[in-house]
Amino acid sequence: MNQITQESQNIEYKQSWRDEYLKWICGFANASGGKIYIGIDDDCHVVGVPDAKKLMEDIPNKIVNYLGIVADVNLLNEEDNDYIEINVSPSSVPISYRGIYHYRSGSTKQELNGSALQHFLLKRLGRTWDDLPCEWATFDDIDKDAVAYFFKKAASAKRVANNIADDDLQTVFQNLDLVTEEGKLKNATLLLFAKRPSRFFPLVQFKIGRFGKSDDDLMFQDIVEGNILQMADKVMDILKSKYLISPIHYEGLQRIESLEIPEESLREAIFNSIIHKDYTGAPIQLSVYNDKLILWNEGRLPEGFTIGTLLGKHPSRPYNKNIADIFFKAGFIEAWGRGISKIIEGFTQEGLKTPIFEATMGGIMVTIIRSEAIASTPQVPTSNPPVTHQYPTSNPPVLLAILGDKNKVSEFLDLFNKQKECSSIDIMNSLDLKDIRYVRENYIKPLLEDGIIELKYPDVPNHPKQMYRLVAIK
Repeated sequence: MNQITQESQNIEYKQSWRDEYLKWICGFANASGGKIYIGIDDDCHVVGVPDAKKLMEDIPNKIVNYLGIVADVNLLNEEDNDYIEINVSPSSVPISYRGIYHYRSGSTKQELNGSALQHFLLKRLGRTWDDLPCEWATFDDIDKDAVAYFFKKAASAKRVANNIADDDLQTVFQNLDLVTEEGKLKNATLLLFAKRPSRFFPLVQFKIGRFGKSDDDLMFQDIVEGNILQMADKVMDILKSKYLISPIHYEGLQRIESLEIPEESLREAIFNSIIHKDYTGAPIQLSVYNDKLILWNEGRLPEGFTIGTLLGKHPSRPYNKNIADIFFKAGFIEAWGRGISKIIEGFTQEGLKTPIFEATMGGIMVTIIRSEAIASTPQVPTSNPPVTHQYPTSNPPVLLAILGDKNKVSEFLDLFNKQKECSSIDIMNSLDLKDIRYVRENYIKPLLEDGIIELKYPDVPNHPKQMYRLVAIK
């Protein structure tokens, strides 16, 4: 007696034969293969088929005629009930049924169309979307400054020949496999080095948004455009200047100012989102909240991969192999699928909560938890939000060193508590001094250099130009 198991990724049961089941055979051939049983119901009971011998002739012929493949068709019997097993092997070439491509995913059959079909066909040909030629692009579209930036990074990483910059641009791109055999620029080439990649791919964007209490409460946002090779630098600069906090502490007399999130881990996560993005889909999105950051990019996991696969040791299978190769040569990433491990290691070494990785909404989502101290700090939605650091002493040591005595520290803090923004004359009067030049050179300048106050130019008519805002209490 044959053991009947539940339907699964590779097993399908049908009570009787219909020609439309050729779609299921097509789906198995385009996936990892599988078996279809004719004469078994959904409850896994063998009910048999009355015309088994005729089907044993018809089914193989129809598979060959309609699908162009050969499948093993076997006649089985249980308790005097004949049923048929159709054993389908995975195909190395795309298979269609009446011009439509089907694919087995989980325990369901899907029709492939749009970008899903494009990626499937490319995969069967051993190519990726970024490997395709961009027919109407020319070398005039290439930004030489972006190419020079790559040369500099690649030379520093020692992953290309030292004399690569001596060749003409076409030879360089040929050596980097960034042009086709016909001399056409690839999609990857335009994404990496074009003056305006958005001319060719409208959704080459990295969107950053600062949210308040809910997703409806968008406080401010930025959109980073341009070539993807330099995109991570731009994103990191914006995050450090507007969205994230860099708490300050002192080790002896040395001032240490570290980003609240391990910088290398954050940069690695941004690199991953850029490299593995589906550039026919939505922009990369980074949402910043009081208590967390959520980074999402559209792009499916490699076939057979799960989030668990990514978290363990796994081979490198980039979504865009040409883009990944250039990022590797520039020294931005490792070659062996260690990106997720590097992100996690950075947080672990800092004693922070490990980011959460999810496959959702057709892409990969990374949730980074901010520390409780930072999450509880109110953040103002301005172009350069002020950052306040609290210290346990009523006489902050750096202020005391600059202002000279405890009374001046108290008067200085009282002034900013009352007025929020103060002019140099306000500060001079608060400190009971008479010479404004002396105050600016010996008090205001050190306060600015140490990041305790910052200069602000208010957009208010007839308002004094030189106004200062308290940034850090130290």
